Parts: sequence; C-alpha cells; structure tokens
Amino acid sequence: MSRFSIIVPTHGVPGRLADCLASVLGQSFDAFELIAVVSTADADADPSAAIVAEHAARDPRVRAVVAPPAGGLPGARNAGAAVAGGQFLLFLDGDDTMAPGALHALDARLAETGDPDLLLFDHERVHWFEGEQGPALARLWEGAPTGVFSVERHAALPDPLVPAFSAAYRRRFVTEHRLSFAPGMFTDVVWSVLVALRAERIAVLDRVCVRHLQRRQGMRNRLPGAHHQELLDQFGLAMAETAALKPPAPVLARVFLRLTHEVLKTASTPARLPSRGMRRRYFRRAARLYRLHRPAGFRRPGGSIGLQHALLASGSYAAFSAVRGLKSLLERALSGLAAVKRLSAKLPWQRGNRPYLRALRRPVDENLAVFSAYWGRGYTCNPAAIHAKARELAPHIRCVFLVAEENADQMPEGVEWVVTGSPRYWEVMATAKYTFNNVNFEGRVVKRPGTVHVQTQHGTPLKHMGVDQAEYPAAAAGLGPFGKMLTRTDRWDFNLSSNRHSTEVWERAFPSGFEQLEYGYPRNDAYYAATADDVRRVRRELGVPEGKVALLYAPTHRDYRQGFTPQLDLGAFCDALDEGFVVLLRAHHFYEGSAGLEQAVASGKLIDVTGHRSPEEVSLASDALITDYSSIMFDYANLDRPVVVYADDWDVYRDSRGVYFDLPGQAPGPVARTHDELVRIFRGGDWRGERSRRLRAQFRERFCAFDDGHAAERVVRRVLLGEDPAAIRPPVPLADRVPAPAAARQPVH
Repeated sequence: MSRFSIIVPTHGVPGRLADCLASVLGQSFDAFELIAVVSTADADADPSAAIVAEHAARDPRVRAVVAPPAGGLPGARNAGAAVAGGQFLLFLDGDDTMAPGALHALDARLAETGDPDLLLFDHERVHWFEGEQGPALARLWEGAPTGVFSVERHAALPDPLVPAFSAAYRRRFVTEHRLSFAPGMFTDVVWSVLVALRAERIAVLDRVCVRHLQRRQGMRNRLPGAHHQELLDQFGLAMAETAALKPPAPVLARVFLRLTHEVLKTASTPARLPSRGMRRRYFRRAARLYRLHRPAGFRRPGGSIGLQHALLASGSYAAFSAVRGLKSLLERALSGLAAVKRLSAKLPWQRGNRPYLRALRRPVDENLAVFSAYWGRGYTCNPAAIHAKARELAPHIRCVFLVAEENADQMPEGVEWVVTGSPRYWEVMATAKYTFNNVNFEGRVVKRPGTVHVQTQHGTPLKHMGVDQAEYPAAAAGLGPFGKMLTRTDRWDFNLSSNRHSTEVWERAFPSGFEQLEYGYPRNDAYYAATADDVRRVRRELGVPEGKVALLYAPTHRDYRQGFTPQLDLGAFCDALDEGFVVLLRAHHFYEGSAGLEQAVASGKLIDVTGHRSPEEVSLASDALITDYSSIMFDYANLDRPVVVYADDWDVYRDSRGVYFDLPGQAPGPVARTHDELVRIFRGGDWRGERSRRLRAQFRERFCAFDDGHAAERVVRRVLLGEDPAAIRPPVPLADRVPAPAAARQPVH
C-alpha cells in the first residue's frame, strides 16, 4: 500500500501541469501514487489529458481518473479520493507545486505523531510575477499543542480559510466519516471545518510543503459575479453540519464567528457584487442565515466588526450600506485623484484624434473584421491566411487588412486595405466586431465590449516569451514595460496554438484570460494545399536553377546585438558546397538581407529571398532548411523535408534570451556547432540520411500536432461563423497527412 495518494485535478491548467507533476515525481520519498483527474480520457481533446498520458507512460505511479468538468474542483477531488489506495490523501492543484522534500517531512511527522487523522502543514503563495510571498498559515502554529490534539484544544481551529491542499488526511478517517467536497464554489470552507471537527487526532507541521500559484487573473472566489451567492450556500451547509455534531459551545461559536467574517467580507466589498441589486439580495439572504444559525448565547465581537454583526442580524441593508459608504468615502476620493491623473494623460491624444472619438460612439459593425500582421508589414502570416479563408466561408463579413503606407503597393489585388494611422484606420478599429493580429495593436486602441480579438501568434516559442523574459534584460528591454504588454494581452479573446508545447507556454508567458484555440497555424495550410506545379512555379519566380538543390538559410534575431550579421559565413559556405547546391537567404524580418554578400549573389550560388512576401512560398521552393533558433523550423517540419540546425552560439543565445527546451538535444535534424561541421553534413549526405529522418519524425510528432491544412477553416468556423466547437473537425492525424512534394532533383554526392 502506498503511503500517500496525491490527487491532482488537471482541468484548465496545461501550461503549469507538467511542472506540478514533476514536483511530485521528483520527490526523494517514492511510496506514493499520483492520481491525475482529467476531464476526458481522450488525449486529443484535452491538452491536460495528453500531458498526464505522457507521464503515466513513463512512470507507473501515475494514473488517470476521469471526472466530467461540470463537477468542477469538488467533483475532481471526490473522484480521485474514491479510487485512492494510499494511507493518507493529499490534494494538489494542477498549477501548484510540491516543495522539495515535502513527502519525507510529512512521512516523518506522521510517524512521529502516530498517524493522526489530520496533519496540517503550511503553504506559501507564489505570485505569478513577483514569486514567493512567504508562509501563509503562521496563525495556526501559534499556541498549537506539540503532539496530537483535538479541535477543542486549539483556539485557531476550525479555520475555514485552510485550503484542502494544506493538510494530509488519513484515508480511512475520510471514508469512515463519508467526508467529501461539497459541490460549488468555496468548497474548502465546508471541508476544512468539518474535517477539523471530525478528527479525533490532529497534528501540525510548521513547514511549507506546497507552493500555491497566485494567478494574474486572481482567485475566482474574489472576482465579481453572482457566484458569491454560493458562499452563503456553504455557510448554511457548514453551520448545519457543525450543529449536528454538537461540538462544545466555544467551538461552535468559533465556527460561526469565522464563517460570518467571510460572509461580511464579501458583503463589504462592492467589487465582488457589482450591482446594487446583487448586493441587496446577498445581504438579505445572509441576514436570514445569520439569524437561523446564530448559536444560543453567542456574543458578537466589539468594534466595527460587532456593528456589522448587529446590522446583519437586523437585516438592515440600508444601514449597512451607509456604514460601508462612509468607510469607502476616503478610498473613493484617493482613487478619484488617481483617475484624474490617468485621464489627463490620455486627453492630448484624444483631442487630436477626433475621428476615432466619433467612431467610438457609433455601434459596433457586426459584419466587419480587421486584420493586421507584423505592425502593418503587409499581407502575410496567419492573419492573411484567415482573411483568405474568411472571404471564402464567410462572405457576409467585410474583411479589411491594415498596412503601413510604405508597404501599401505590395497588397494583392482584390484585398480591401487601409493605411495604419489614417482616419479610415481609426474608423475601422473603432467599429470592427472582429480583429486579428499576429502581434499586438498599439496601446491607444480601445477594446470595446462585445468585440472579439484573436491573437494568431507568429511562431512556436523556443525562446522565452512574455513575462518569462523578466530574467533576461536584453530581451525584456525590447519588449517594453510588462504592465503595458499585459494590458494588451488582456484584450485577447482567443489565442492560436499550433502544438501542445505552445499551449503550455502561452498560458504561462501571457497570463490573461483568453481561450486557447488548438487549431494549428493557418499560414501552414499552404504546406498541404500546394501542388508540384506550385512548387515549380515558385522556384522559377525566385530564380532557382533547374535541378539545383535549394538550401533555405533562415537565421533568427539576436537580442544581444544590433543589426544583421549572418552567424554563418555565407560566402565561404557557398564556395564549400558542391555545384549542385544553391542557398536561399531569408533574413529575419527585423533586417535587410544580403548586404555585403554581393559576390556570392553574383556567382549564382546565393539568392536573397528576404524581400519575398511569403515565407511559406520560400519554404516550398527549398529542398532543405538551415536555421539556428528561428521558429521557421517548426513550420518547415510540416513539409517533412530535411532540417539542419547551425547552433554555433547556442550557449550565448540560451543564456541571454532563455529557452524552453534544449534544442541541440531535441533538434529536427543534424546539429552543427562550427562552419566545418556544417559543410561536412552537406558534403557527406548526413543532412538527408536515416538519422536525419528519425530526428525529424520525433520533432514532427511533438510540434506538428495541429497543422493539417485546415487551420484557417477551423478559426473561421469557430470565430466568424460561431459554430459549436464540438462540431469543428479535429486535426488530421500526422500519419494521414500528405505535405506538398519537394522539387524533383538530381542526386548530390
């Protein structure tokens, strides 16, 4: 029998789940089972289920249990507890982590105290950006008996604010008393009270064993909404169950006092109950429950809290509201001063942008969609692919593409476009129902209620993104203030993902409330739609000589230096290759292309394709890719053509920018660390050998999960046509896909 059954609900936390599971599986104490509760057994339908399945395949201590998401956190915990076989139950949220050495410490304390019914231990809150906030339950250790005790002997208990993940529960104790989590929000309130009351033997451990993530979005039980009525449900349930147990009068009074304190805290916080009617209904129901469950002889506390008790008992919402109003008067005055300062900062640009102000007063156009890519660079990337599919599947939607003035002459015929910054630009930005971008719109753009913004992204992340860049000054400097970035990401309603790795990273790097669409990248649809004729046409347009093997060289941007200087000596590399090769240079979009390489270009061994509008067409024209750390490698892998990684400065890049995985160890093909190694890979044929194919297959399995040629269609159907997500066809399995063929080429020796 396992010592511990660790129950981990996993729904909705794919970005943090791997870290959670690793923190448990990495414990030095190994006598445990890890029960991961998933919303479905279908790993293709739930990224969390896929992560659990991967861990279960590697470690027999992990097993999955299915609990429908409708049951929420209580249902998931109950489902896990029902199948547990360990001596003690531990609950761990799927976005939290277990502190190193926690299980050893828990086992030792349990043994020392004779395996009590309940062992309380500490946790620390970990702010999503600022990190550890210190131990959270110091109040429980003050005056606690040194050995085992019952609830009557410790004045700090029962404490309704002790979360379920901050204790170990003897499993037979839980089953004998038929303890379970009450449905709904605030379930820990009832659980913590009843467990403490039922336990005959309690012990404490003054040690942090769990690190609890404080998400940027905040705890749902503190967000505004009608769900706060459920706190009253739990208050009534906890008091009824407590009274039925007939605890000593002081214990009953403690439970009532602490539960009432939580009820009053919500009643005194208008932000949680945003409408006056909602606050009135909450207060009146709370007053009825207060009078119903108030213990005989209960003496209310003194001071302002006692006054709130009295007003609650009387049911006088008007008086309670007046008292609360006096208290918040100063708060409003101070916040009003800050608001005036913020408004003053906005007024200059608002006064100078009258077309935008006028347009913002007009109704939202339900049939207008605006698209933009790379700050107006032109018709490209995921927004362009979605735009094209929208014109096909949703012709009732008027589609407008944004473009910088200097790029306007490159816009395709038949595409309606608007120059960024023009009066027409502000008009469409003010009235569009739908907006699509692969970067962020400028900060002055207002996200109107009821509008829908889709962040399409423009690559799979190898380097650190968003708030994950905080520890890398060179990268963070280019990003700008994190506060402004997060204000922009808060506009996102949907965020596209091309693989599970991206889904996990986007959740962590951009902690906002968007919904992830695991639909693939629409720009990669071209890799499955193109034909052999298309490939030949593009090669002719780019000037690729017939019969030559075209090697696409596409390096990425370096944060630690300015300007474009190829890591690879392209002139020397071209000279070292056999005559059967030609190199296509695609510089990062921040830079120009082949400056300083005129001789190689003149020789016909190098073709600069940096200015070509479509990276997809350039990729289709090539026979193999040479890159360093560019996200093009993830897209190119869809073509199932050879990829070679040139990683001569990997250590510097990794340490200056931060990366999510070890690329040299998990590359899509051979890795060269020097110029000579790269030349040998191509001259010796390793670039397309058996090892190259094996590495590419592993890479494709991990990073090409959703790109199947139908990504744009899925986005249009879900966002613009409003189709049921369940009715949208899932990605075609990787083994069943047929990418565009490479050009016919002569053998190269």
